[in-house]
Amino acid sequence: MDVLLVSLGSTAGLRAADDEFAGALRRAGADVAIARAEPPSDGLRTLALVDLAWAYAARRALLAAGADHRAVIYSTTTAALLATAPPAAIRFDALSAVNRPGRHGIWQRPVERRQLAAAPLLLPWAAGSLEGAPDGVSERAVVVPVPVAASGILDGPRDIAAITYGANPEKKGLDRVLRAFAAVRRDNEELLVAGADPDVLPTLPDGVRSVGRLPRDEYRALLRRSRVFVTAPRREDYGIAQLEALADGCRLVTTPAPGPYAALPIARELDPRYVAEADAELAVSIRAALDDDGTRYAMAARDLISPFVPAAVDALVAEQVLPRLARR
Repeated sequence: MDVLLVSLGSTAGLRAADDEFAGALRRAGADVAIARAEPPSDGLRTLALVDLAWAYAARRALLAAGADHRAVIYSTTTAALLATAPPAAIRFDALSAVNRPGRHGIWQRPVERRQLAAAPLLLPWAAGSLEGAPDGVSERAVVVPVPVAASGILDGPRDIAAITYGANPEKKGLDRVLRAFAAVRRDNEELLVAGADPDVLPTLPDGVRSVGRLPRDEYRALLRRSRVFVTAPRREDYGIAQLEALADGCRLVTTPAPGPYAALPIARELDPRYVAEADAELAVSIRAALDDDGTRYAMAARDLISPFVPAAVDALVAEQVLPRLARR
């Protein structure tokens, strides 16, 4: 089957997720081409303008790829906003209906509703990704998670106390993490901040070190050395970093957050002490996780993320996604 994946790719996480999804389609027997949107110019002042620029970039990528593909899948609803013909499918982590409130989504929300209503197949990353969708569209949805797996051998030394991912410091609640860690750290404990350029970070307190943006292999190697992954997001559209941390044997400390946040129910089931229901409890959760030296948590995490492993996602794509694309 001939499939064109229109990839918005506005973040490293989205680009990696698109590559993973394309790989699953190919392993299921599809001939997949990826049309990648070129990033628009910087300096746009509102999210409404940013989304418009990205939507135009996605449409240009589609036109450059040609129209001779049997099935077109748009990755993110933003990529599909200016589609001139109904897509075969739309894949998304979250909807403008919930993450573009007020003036930020003044034009995106109504257009998104029309495109969701027209698409014969929806491919949300998580069940929570359908929050805000029009009534009835869930009947045309197949939840296809982003696959995660351990990145290497997990029985090495855990010589890093804690790590966090701060690509968007405000959204990821880095300020909350820094305050809580500073309140409970011991002299020999260090928190690493990955994923953010040092010049966008606040002044880091003692015991906190920025490692910047790292190649994926180097970042995952740090996860395998870390005892705790800590985050306090103000909103979490999916949370691939948290799932990767669980896959690599970290204990996950987090606060609840609006959004699909696929790892949150897993974290609550693994150990509710590590889910700080209020910001004031985050320091206590960090200390409890740092002091836990058992293996039960990592073993239970391996079982709970089994629906996210590549083999499970490949089976889902082969058995449910490709047959539905073929029927359109």
